[in-house]
Amino acid sequence: MLSRRSVRIKIMQLLYALNRDENLDITEVNKLYKSSIEQSFELFLFNIYAIVGICKYAIQDGEKRKKKHIPKEIDQAFTPKLYENELLQAVINDEKLQKKFKKHDFETKVNTEYLAKIYEEYSKSEAYEKFILSETNKDDYVELYLDLYRLCRSNEFFNEMLEDNYYNWIDDKSLVIGSFKKYIKAQPSAAGAFDEFYPDKETTKAFGEMLLKETHKKDKKLSDEIGPVIKNWDQERVAILDMILLKMAVTEMLNCETIPVKVTINEYVEVSKKYSTPKSKEFINGVLDKLFKNLEEKELIKKEGRGLTN
Repeated sequence: MLSRRSVRIKIMQLLYALNRDENLDITEVNKLYKSSIEQSFELFLFNIYAIVGICKYAIQDGEKRKKKHIPKEIDQAFTPKLYENELLQAVINDEKLQKKFKKHDFETKVNTEYLAKIYEEYSKSEAYEKFILSETNKDDYVELYLDLYRLCRSNEFFNEMLEDNYYNWIDDKSLVIGSFKKYIKAQPSAAGAFDEFYPDKETTKAFGEMLLKETHKKDKKLSDEIGPVIKNWDQERVAILDMILLKMAVTEMLNCETIPVKVTINEYVEVSKKYSTPKSKEFINGVLDKLFKNLEEKELIKKEGRGLTN
């Protein structure tokens, strides 16, 4: 579920922490990196747990509607099918998934008041009313859960709950959303299907750990390579994040044979747009272009397969 870009961001943040905190060393940072990978997967699982928790309030809702003295049409037609259906029950009855929920102690992390408020808001929506009053199939359930999830992502209570428990929610949000959508669309499926979304080793280990270790290990050499290219700039005045991104990009150019140089440059430019200064994108783009030409002249760039595409 983690992309190379998300891994680049994690590495950038860790190298920045290493630069600013003299008490940190590369061994500790490497542990933090591995922990951040687990945290991303846990965040994905927590999103599933939260949606199931919201849906469960349909049972209480049904009991309240039955007690109304003057029920409306929707009250009379209401059933807790948002929760009691084959698709969601496949998730609920996944023993392996439930063990993960318990392992991460989600019960203490979730804010039940927030879940209740989110359900109450969604229960008043036109989409939910139409769902209750209509015959429904698997596609209808999938669409409704995705609609509910869209509401959650714009809901202040949902975001507060996620941010309180997971510092990486903002950075990993788009990846978690994509994984959640795929997971829901695949239901009902075989038990343990959620494991398919665990970050793959090629991205996190072969790429990520290499990028972290090599960028740190060859910091002086990378500085010497970058220095002449930015000779008209005072290195002390170049944003710390920009220098880190430049070093990471050069490391990637030199070590990742299957990643085209243009892809590497574009990726670090995109990261700089979000995390560095307003002028960083032009700076990063220009410097990396010159660095690539220098490295190519020295015949240090070795590409193969997909990496040959420029």
